[in-house]
Amino acid sequence: MAYNAIEIQGAVKHFGPTRAVDGVDLTVRTGELFGLIGHNGAGKTTLFKMMLGLLPPTRGDIRIDGQPVRGDAFREVRRRIGYLPESLALYDNLSGLEIMQFFARLKNADLASCLPLLEKVGLADAARRRVRGYSKGMRQRLGFAQALLGSPRLLFLDEPTNGLDPQGIREFYQLLRELREQGVTALLSSHILAEIQLRVDRLALMKTGKMQALGTVAELREALNLPLDFQLTLAPGAGESLQRALAGQPAASVQLDKDTAHVRCPREHKMALLHLLTNLEDSVVDLQIREPSLEDVFLGYSDAA
Repeated sequence: MAYNAIEIQGAVKHFGPTRAVDGVDLTVRTGELFGLIGHNGAGKTTLFKMMLGLLPPTRGDIRIDGQPVRGDAFREVRRRIGYLPESLALYDNLSGLEIMQFFARLKNADLASCLPLLEKVGLADAARRRVRGYSKGMRQRLGFAQALLGSPRLLFLDEPTNGLDPQGIREFYQLLRELREQGVTALLSSHILAEIQLRVDRLALMKTGKMQALGTVAELREALNLPLDFQLTLAPGAGESLQRALAGQPAASVQLDKDTAHVRCPREHKMALLHLLTNLEDSVVDLQIREPSLEDVFLGYSDAA
């Protein structure tokens, strides 16, 4: 029988008078790459720990791979889960390979898989070096490698690219894509919104413990109806003619800077503005349309009441 990887209904977590998680409903499909974003203190890490069974919910139902996190059957589900916390504690006197072997024994994973996993995350040459000599990015790679022990079917990754350089980030997401093609579900939290914008299938935005928005980046963008930004390169001295042409477009706002212009307009006026600008071919040398970024979407929802 097929299950959604994650099913949450009405999850609540209190810490005294504080509601860290406040009535969250969420479904993550099997094989999905799912992003979780929100301000510091929004409840993301608390929700992670509840899904892992590390924190019991005050109220609500959480099921992972079809099993409730409170049930005895969840012990077996845990063997199919990989977890990379935001801050992973490592033993500096041990080598990377020894760290992997330590976690493999805890997870009852195959010790022979440790070195290949280190090779997969780019740590083959540092496998036998003590962790105290690892850079922040190398430690993060090691943390990701330990999350992959036991061939997990579900990954929980909290700020997984913290400390990675651009090449490391690219390799991380390439590996995630390969795992997704094998049916692995990954739920990741990140503050680097531009990084996950084109890489997740769907995402959820949390605010003060509540699920404020859920969907693809395009769906969240359209729900806010944020304006489009037309970036124009103008012919010399064409600024005045552009302003005159746009005088009949009350929905558009223009900002001129020498031979460049930024024109903002609602999405529903996009084609009309394009038609107008096409007729100004002697004035407009080049044109780019900038869609609202995930950061724009995030700030739009965060500023909403």
